[in-house]
Amino acid sequence: MEHLFLLANGVKTAEQLAHVIDPSNYVSFTFFIGTMAMMAASVFFFFELNNTPQKWRTSVLVSGLITFIAAVHYYYMRGYNLETGGDSPTFFRYVDWILTVPLMCVEFYLITKKAGAKIGLLWKLIFASLVMLVTGYFGETIDRGNSVLWGVISGAAYFYIAYLVWFGEVAKLAQTAGPQVAKATKILAWFVLVGWAIYPLGYILGTPGGFFTIKLVADPVAATKAMDIVYNIADAINKIGFGLVIYALSRKED
Repeated sequence: MEHLFLLANGVKTAEQLAHVIDPSNYVSFTFFIGTMAMMAASVFFFFELNNTPQKWRTSVLVSGLITFIAAVHYYYMRGYNLETGGDSPTFFRYVDWILTVPLMCVEFYLITKKAGAKIGLLWKLIFASLVMLVTGYFGETIDRGNSVLWGVISGAAYFYIAYLVWFGEVAKLAQTAGPQVAKATKILAWFVLVGWAIYPLGYILGTPGGFFTIKLVADPVAATKAMDIVYNIADAINKIGFGLVIYALSRKED
């Protein structure tokens, strides 16, 4: 039984075991908490589907899919982090984001659909989210020497999404979809403006360009650990928070 437990946690050597039980291993701890929190949220959203009004079931289902996909990736990211002795699972993280962030954008389309949202709006949101993620990945992994440039492009895509949900089509449609939808959209917009703004901090910590060449953390190892912790906290807040807002809306709107 002990052997199975260690394998499940990606532990193959005594050195890795010491790393697992090290109380100062905050990065691994946040991966573990992220896995459990995302899975718990998924179970909640899926179990509540039958109690959700028909018109909101797709939205709640998408919320459950977002946290479930994240939970699976967090399980593997924690294993990777332990097996490599603390390396950041950047590839797995971006695979997670490339699946879940567009789904979060889909939520805006779904809740404003009854107010006349067109499929074109959905594709705008998805395209902008993909540009934001792909350029971010380039800056973190493929072309780290130009991380500032890639970060600026990624940031521009992020601000475009923020514009759409605060002042653009999403905001305008939400105002005509009823007070509860308008309120939920405003809360989700705050998640985009404030919650998503946490991610650039992680990007700045983990790339050589820093904040326009200013390094916030000089030690590269410490910077990588800080980046992972920031990303993990941001993921839990945003993905679970998005889902809870949608769930609350489904209970207030018939």
